[in-house]
Amino acid sequence: MNALTAAHRTFPFGTQVRVTNLANGKAVVARVNDRGPFKEGRLIDLSLRAARELDMISSGTAKVRIEVIRWGDGTLYHNQ
Repeated sequence: MNALTAAHRTFPFGTQVRVTNLANGKAVVARVNDRGPFKEGRLIDLSLRAARELDMISSGTAKVRIEVIRWGDGTLYHNQ
């Protein structure tokens, strides 16, 4: 809850992602440590701290960009 963490359905645990709120440009780096979300149309669930830093507490949801920084196995993501 107080860490910068996220839930994703398929990314390996430990994967680091940069999540950017498209409405305001704010971004955080979070670590995948859980599975979810299980609601249709949602790609990622963020911890309370991550949601606060993205200023999306009042809306509850937001359109975001998700970029993989490092996969859970430690390999860096390289955009080819």
